[in-house]
Amino acid sequence: MTPLQHIIHQQIKRFGPISVADYMTLCLLQPEHGYYTTQTALGAQGDFTTAPEISQMFGEMLGLCLVQCWQDQGRPDPFALVELGPGRGTLMADILRVEAKAPGFLEAAQIWLIEASPRMQQVQSDTLADHTPSWVAQVTDLPDLPLFLVANEFFDALPVRQFRRAKDGWQEQMIGLSDGQLVFGLAAPMQVETFEDRTNVKTGDIVETNSVAQAIIGEIAQRIADKGGAALVVDYGDWAAVGDTFQAVRQHRKTDPLAEPGKADLTAHVDFAALARAANDVSRTAMTAQGVLLERLGITPRAQALAGHLSGAALDNHVSAHRRLTHPDEMGTLFKAIALYQKGAPPPPGFDLYDP
Repeated sequence: MTPLQHIIHQQIKRFGPISVADYMTLCLLQPEHGYYTTQTALGAQGDFTTAPEISQMFGEMLGLCLVQCWQDQGRPDPFALVELGPGRGTLMADILRVEAKAPGFLEAAQIWLIEASPRMQQVQSDTLADHTPSWVAQVTDLPDLPLFLVANEFFDALPVRQFRRAKDGWQEQMIGLSDGQLVFGLAAPMQVETFEDRTNVKTGDIVETNSVAQAIIGEIAQRIADKGGAALVVDYGDWAAVGDTFQAVRQHRKTDPLAEPGKADLTAHVDFAALARAANDVSRTAMTAQGVLLERLGITPRAQALAGHLSGAALDNHVSAHRRLTHPDEMGTLFKAIALYQKGAPPPPGFDLYDP
């Protein structure tokens, strides 16, 4: 039994079954043995690959979008340019490269990265060696400035609770022990006011909630409402989806989330409807498919321009990367995006407009 398995087993033995959210928190964030402390997550040698690692074009398109938002809101100076969960810093590096072409943008920008891991902060510092980023652990620690923010595959890793619709209420899905093994089980039925409007849910269906994600979005929205700015959120998920999306990925393959706690990445699909509800006092776009957004922002002309300098295997990889980011059979429709922006400002380019 690994040290983290021992910690989880002991907690369950002392206090009873734990929620899926508590299990995710322990597996991912336990200070000594958690996944983000001990494992290499990103890249071919890790467990998963994100869009910025596939091609520089992803970050370039989001960078162009942020530049337009900044210009549309009067070029505030100074402002906070922020990324949630920056990984190896690749996305921010690509954003900064394209934004360097916008007069005054980099001079006005203060670069802030939301990252608690000292190990990852060092990796990001190496990637962004030509810049001077600052790090904080949470959004509430950011300076009181106009906020232009990007979050790619950040919210999917935040802990979710799962509830199954029962005939007489809702039963929370829990994780307990049976014969020394971690197993799923259901708590006693209860009433959950949050789900009163979920008329599309049938008996036996699972609904997931993410209070941490909603709190973070609420803080971001409040800052944009007060000081201006925009936030671009890209992740895999859907609008008010129903179903069990809790999953584990190890070495680019799905695995049993209870089998090796701390050794696999744990995620759940993002409920964009819940994020939108939490974004008070700001305008928001409609949920837009990643492929559609990137095409509208100009990824294909950019891909064609880059292709003119490539040949052989490099060209083949470039074409494959464009397809992977945009095609409906790949990341193009699995991943979605939503944007928040200050009321009265023009909406960020490329997004479907919200029609209440």
